[in-house]
Amino acid sequence: MKNEGIDGTERFLSPGKGRGLRAVRHFAVGELVFACPAYSYVLTVNERGAHCEHCFTRREDLFKCGKCKQAYYCNVDCQRGDWPMHKLECVAMCAYGENWCPSETVRLVARIIMKQKVTTERTSSERLLLLKEFESHLDKMDSEKDEMVQADIAALHHFYSRHISDLPDEQTLIELFAQVNCNGFTIEDEELSHLGSAAFPDVALMNHSCSPNVIVTYKGTVAEVRAVKEINPGDEIFNSYIDLLYPTEDRRERLLDSYFFTCQCTECTSKSKDKAKMEIRKLSSPPEPEEIRSMVHYAKNVIEEFRRAKHYKNILLLKTEDLIQLISLSQEKMGAIFADTNVYMLHMMYQAMGVCLYMQDWDGAMNYGEKIIQPYSVHYPAYSLNVASMYLKLGRLYLGLEKKSQGVRALKKALAIMEVAHGKDHHYVAEVKREIEEQK
Repeated sequence: MKNEGIDGTERFLSPGKGRGLRAVRHFAVGELVFACPAYSYVLTVNERGAHCEHCFTRREDLFKCGKCKQAYYCNVDCQRGDWPMHKLECVAMCAYGENWCPSETVRLVARIIMKQKVTTERTSSERLLLLKEFESHLDKMDSEKDEMVQADIAALHHFYSRHISDLPDEQTLIELFAQVNCNGFTIEDEELSHLGSAAFPDVALMNHSCSPNVIVTYKGTVAEVRAVKEINPGDEIFNSYIDLLYPTEDRRERLLDSYFFTCQCTECTSKSKDKAKMEIRKLSSPPEPEEIRSMVHYAKNVIEEFRRAKHYKNILLLKTEDLIQLISLSQEKMGAIFADTNVYMLHMMYQAMGVCLYMQDWDGAMNYGEKIIQPYSVHYPAYSLNVASMYLKLGRLYLGLEKKSQGVRALKKALAIMEVAHGKDHHYVAEVKREIEEQK
């Protein structure tokens, strides 16, 4: 297709940021700015059997691929639509059996390579930015990131070299993995559970702000960008690249580590929410600044341990009891200095809630959710998916525990956010409305 652009927006050079996306007309809160189909995507292995491999529809009556018995589809049309990409893995999964274990990033890159082999023109995912224009930041990568890329390249060769003829050369692969690491997206459901990974070139054009004026949600394998603030002609359109719960120093560290820039947005320069986010417990003898700094350092290390464990799937090797003990000890230590509304305490409560849900300890999960939701509503921006998903989880827990009025109230609060963030016609919105209606 020709470069037709995106109605109501334009690509431009943003001062101090490089290329970006700018509005050329007004967008109201909740209005769809644009939609972008995935250039390439992959369903996460853990969701196989629950979601269609091709369209990501969640349903119970999926049927499986007759060859590998691993991929599931809505119908024959979805299976045929997915075959050009699934055939890469179908043969490999049959060949390797239980030893087939490439990372999600490797799986996505394999699909991008295949797509590039058969695509000669600009796709509908690249109306403003081509995938090959993605920034790679190769010159800024440290040795740890270099090693991870090399491990991914080795896995790509191991699992796919027999099934993709003429893999790109080493340098091209290094650049492609670096581009995907900096510009890839994770597709999530209404409770922010991970569904898969994808490349959305036009969405990647947007620069970051910790006070964004749009939010990205997903309808199947299509990314939808909606305004969460009034956007006027000439305004730059900003997305958020990271979880906005944390204070300025922490957000800047995360952005520098993953995206190689120091954020200078209004939220980072004003630090307006930092005091509330770093609330200290009221004690007869207030802690010294050095004690607070030391506890922040400890909290960051604990969070990083969890992140690494999840990344390398070591979390699955931990016994649930050990996990609970680790969380409890961390909460106890941090709680000596941090108030319960402190974002690092909230992080540990969220982890504890997740363990309770896994163990089907519904009362425990509800108790943590009740402690989390109010501070979340203060710390996050308006129309936050994190706040909506917490209200959803709480609402569904309440209903399961036969607390009908509390459940309906929580679901209605989630719905108010989702109608703006997801759009009133989204199937997630319809599902929540149906859940509320069933309680009448």
